[in-house]
Amino acid sequence: MTSPVWHPFTQHGLGAPIPKVVRTEGAALHTADGRRVVDAISSWWVTTHGHSHPRIMAAIAEQAATMDQIIFAGWTHEPAEQLARDLVAIMPPELTHVFYSDSGSTAVEVALKMALGYWANIGAPRHRILMLEHSYHGDTIGTMSVGARGVFNRPYAPLLFDVGTVPFPKPGHEQATLDALETLCGGADPAAAFIVEPLVLGAGGMKMYPPALLAEMRSICARNGTLFIADEVMTGWGRTGTLLACEQAGIVPDILCLSKGLTGGAVPLAVTMATRAIFNAHLSNDRARMFFHSSSYTANPIACAAAVANLAIWRDEPVRARIADLGTRQQAKLDRIAAHPLVRTPRRLGTIAAFEIALARDTEGYLSAIGPALMAYAGTRDVLLRPLGDTVYVMPPYCIDDADLDAVYGAVASFLERDLS
Repeated sequence: MTSPVWHPFTQHGLGAPIPKVVRTEGAALHTADGRRVVDAISSWWVTTHGHSHPRIMAAIAEQAATMDQIIFAGWTHEPAEQLARDLVAIMPPELTHVFYSDSGSTAVEVALKMALGYWANIGAPRHRILMLEHSYHGDTIGTMSVGARGVFNRPYAPLLFDVGTVPFPKPGHEQATLDALETLCGGADPAAAFIVEPLVLGAGGMKMYPPALLAEMRSICARNGTLFIADEVMTGWGRTGTLLACEQAGIVPDILCLSKGLTGGAVPLAVTMATRAIFNAHLSNDRARMFFHSSSYTANPIACAAAVANLAIWRDEPVRARIADLGTRQQAKLDRIAAHPLVRTPRRLGTIAAFEIALARDTEGYLSAIGPALMAYAGTRDVLLRPLGDTVYVMPPYCIDDADLDAVYGAVASFLERDLS
């Protein structure tokens, strides 16, 4: 019988098999047919410390036995209060307020609404949002609007609002990026906000740029009064080698979006953190000035408890050392793969390693045939990879051991030796 499930980013018409996972542990997925599959992409970049981490699982079970879900509009509960305190303690001190939502996309939607609400409420409305070329911020209407236009969102173009696009800082052309941002921020119609993925553009192809450039972009926004939104949904929680990617540039955004690793990847939760000025712009005895955003499951107690456990792991365990060690091991594997004649632009930041596979007859970009071919081949080697078209990346949980990392890069190396003509 055909399954009635409609999977995300899956073309069911191709008839590719869909494995069924029955258990997860550490860096591995266990399937119904008895296979142990190495999760080389942290199950879409969410799993940080490892699947089914005992401390996080225990926190979920304990909370589930006490309280499942309550309305968060005008009510509160201790897991949400504790998590907010813990986040304020670990994040930059300028980010004083925590707004809960459910996913990376909703965290960004909240950020965009906060930015526009700020300008409206202080009586100096600004309406234009700026984005960086090749960006991806989610699949809701607002997040698609501030992402790259293309195959991801072409059918939905009539729904999307116009934004200003700053060119991606290609090596040797960084000044063009800065000049464009300066022009778009100012003028007769100054920009309300500029949203960026700090240091790494994830779904856009794991494109990387240096911290100094991020710092310059932040300075331009500050000079022009343009709010700076850092989408650290993917880059946060250690992926780039530091807790936040923004740390490497020595900057603090006006608004910060976090999700994915917020709960260690165990359950859905997101936060949008903001400065006191943005909160105060919505603070009033006039109900019409409140921040009009919520969802039914805002600050779900079970999800908050998982996140509290995640932050405890960051406090109590040598997470940063594990991240540094994984980065070193990734670099050694990447250096060997980089010698292959089909490999282009090998790069690494923190625990993220990426490169392109170049074939003369192949389509470049997300619809490249390389992606599905490597994903299928890696599956036969019990490795989960999901290339972004011709861009291959490895982003495993921090707990991955040498044997599993060898299996990942071994699968890629074996694929490159096949007849790919």
